[in-house]
This record gives sequence, C-alpha cells and structure tokens, in this order.
Amino acid sequence: MATVLGANTLSGDGYQVDNSLRFNKASADNLIRTFGTATNRRKWTLSIWTKRSSTAQAMFYSTASAASYYQFQSGGQIEINDVPGSSFNYRLVTNTTYAIVATWLHIVIAFDSTQGTAANRIKLYVNGAQPALGTATYPSQNFQPRVNNAEAQKFGSYDGSADYSYDGYFSELTFIDGQQLAPTSFGEENADGDWIPSDPSDLTFGNNGFYLECKAAGTGTNASGMGADTSGNTNHFAVNNLTAIDQTTDTPSNNFATWNSLISSNGATSEGNLKYTTSNSSSNYGYRLSTLGVNKGKWYAETKYTNSSAQGLIGIRSKLATAVVHYIGYYADDYGFYTDGSIFQNNVDRTDIGASWGDDDIIGLYLDLDNNKLYFSKNGALYTETGYDITAGASTTTGNYFFGATEWNSGGDATFELNVGNPTFSISSAVADDNGYGKFEYSPNITGDGAAKSFYALNAKNLEEFG
Repeated sequence: MATVLGANTLSGDGYQVDNSLRFNKASADNLIRTFGTATNRRKWTLSIWTKRSSTAQAMFYSTASAASYYQFQSGGQIEINDVPGSSFNYRLVTNTTYAIVATWLHIVIAFDSTQGTAANRIKLYVNGAQPALGTATYPSQNFQPRVNNAEAQKFGSYDGSADYSYDGYFSELTFIDGQQLAPTSFGEENADGDWIPSDPSDLTFGNNGFYLECKAAGTGTNASGMGADTSGNTNHFAVNNLTAIDQTTDTPSNNFATWNSLISSNGATSEGNLKYTTSNSSSNYGYRLSTLGVNKGKWYAETKYTNSSAQGLIGIRSKLATAVVHYIGYYADDYGFYTDGSIFQNNVDRTDIGASWGDDDIIGLYLDLDNNKLYFSKNGALYTETGYDITAGASTTTGNYFFGATEWNSGGDATFELNVGNPTFSISSAVADDNGYGKFEYSPNITGDGAAKSFYALNAKNLEEFG
C-alpha cells in the first residue's frame, strides 16, 4: 500500500523547525533572488528540506534559461546538473528512486571544483548519505557554475509557467557561499536513526549565503516576509504567488498527513496534496486516502467540499479499493458520509444522521479509536452526539484507518480540500488542538456519547503521543 503509517513518520527531536512554504505547480509559485558577487563560485553548499507532492518536480533553477536545475525525475530519481547547451558541465542522477511523497527529504549539494579528484568536486547527499549514482558526470577542475553566479537563482519555477514548476513543500533553505560542507552542518541522526534538522544559524554563510526559515512576515527578524533571509546577510528572496495561506506548520520536525497522490485513482491533487479534484465518469469513481494511518487515539480532520452538482462521500477506509467503482463506504471496514446525510458501510446505506451537505460546506470528521466511534459535523455543528459504531482499527484489513473522500457520480468534478491542520482554504478562527497543533475552522473538541472528547491533528508528534 502506497501509504505511510504513523510509526514511519519523521517527527524530530532537539532543534525544531516551525514553518514551511507550500508551493503549487498550477500557479507557478516561486522564490527568486539575483545574486551579487560570490565569495567563491568554485565552492558552495546548498541545503534543501523538501516534501514533494508528485513524482516529477524541479526544485531549484539558476538563470532564466534554466541552464542549471535540480529536480526529481518522473521515476523519482534526483538529478542535479549544469547544462548550457546540448552537453552537461556536470550531471548526477541517483539510482535510488524517491517515489514516496508523504515524508520529508533532506537534499544537500556540496560543490568544490578545486578538488583534484573529480568525484569530490560535487557531492550529493540525501538524508545524510551519498546515494548510489546511475549517472555521474563531474565538473572539470576549477569550473565555475551558474549556481552562485551573479544572476537569478530560483526555487519553485524558472519561467512562471506550470510546466517547469514545483508541487510540494520547502523548509530550511540554506546556502553557504565559499565552503563545501557535509550534511552534518544541517542535520543529524536521532536516537531512532531518523535524519532530523539541526540549527544552521551559527554557520558562516559568505556573501551570497542565506537562510530562509519560511516564517510569516513580521515574525522576529523576518520583517521582509516569507522569503526573508535570517542569516544576517539580508539576502531576501522575492515571493511570487505565495500567500499567507501557503505558510504551514508541516515541517521536517512534524510531518502532517495529506492526500496520497500515489494512489491510482481518477483526478488530481494540488496545493501540497491537500486539494483533490476528481475527474470521473458514471462507472469510474475517484477517491483519495490520507498518507498517515491510525488504529488508536482520537483524530480530527476537516474537508471542504466544492461542486454541488456532484455527489460525494467523506469518511474513513482501511484499505485500497480493488476496483474504480468501490467508493468510500463500499467495504465492511469503510464508513462514508454521503451528501444526502446518510452513512454508507459495506455497500449499504445504513442510516440517515441529518441534513444533506454540499457546495462550500466543511465536513468535520471525529475519529475516536479509543472507543471505536465516528462522529460528523457540518460547518461546526455536530450531527448527533451519539457516535456511529465502527470496527476497532487493529481488527481492520490493514490494521489502520485512513481519512478518505470519493465522488459518487458523473454530475461534475468535485473538489475535496483536506485540513488536518494546514488549510488550503481561508478560515476565520484558526483553532488548534489541545497540543497546540493545527489551524482548524472549527473546534476539534466535542461532547460525544455523554463525554467531553478532545481530538487531535493527524501529524507525527501527535502520533508519537497518542498513536
């Protein structure tokens, strides 16, 4: 199953990263800065923490002609290169494919063309280690690349078009001008063997060096907005198409659930895999599941539904569907809340719990796996305080439940925007869970079956405590 369970998520301990920026391919979101005079173009280090949303994505460009770019290939391999024409000045491509889009990766490119040994002139690290390379073309000695040249350097998109833009999250973007550093300058292994961030603020950054913490405008030293350099150099980046809603708390220190874009189903995801738009026919229902699964604890999610001409279901599922017509609610351990206000389970319309829902409604889902109950709300109003009985998570097909959404028919292409703490849609209240995580429109806490209950955002830190 192309899904990440709680035990495999990266949460982090020690140094904590607070923020990331969510880049959307369709709107060609990007950060851009024209560099000044380099300390040393032959020596530099670029560190990127990223969580991408689809397999083929370019992350970083140098020059408007994209003469140097670092990307994920369509198969999930990482490629870094400098290609001014038909031949490469350097090109490294990993053997390893990084197809999972649900967890954070740390990528470091360390350059020193003064080295006598070709393989030492450019080094690629992923999560602290050098991966095996399928292609290895190294730069000539003393080669001066476009990276760190006095020209435009860009994260996310080089020309403002969706074709060459990034889908996913960036955090802790760090550039060192004049030194070739090891990944241990930016990360470390914790006691569990996970690669986690370390604090780079004490590094010597050099003339063009920067440290982008992805903070909101006006936070601390970050008076220039989400592209602000907090290294002390004030090498701020211009922000294009990113707005306040794109600044998130999904970081390499606390990984949040999203829709899983690797599930084979009709439709497409966008906005950091939190927005799912279906593309269906009357015999082919699209669906998505969350990347993180749970079998104990109490969990809350909001899903904003758009397109009242279609019909949909929002709920939980234990396994991947075996056919395209198997909507959420088709299986015995499926529970789907239908737009007419009824609950489907095991391919049967089990019970009506209240009024219908539709265009622009926000459906709250309260999953209580300590008592095996499921509750729903519409725009903050609980349908009933009596929860719907569900099978214990550990007794399901996969041993875990995942949040899910399905379009029911071909009346139109529906959109499901998942919010487990980092909304893509405008909210007015920004309510957090009792641990202080997440930004929800409505409260994660309810009274259900006669008891006050607190539910939590589905992220790695909450999973460590409750999952």
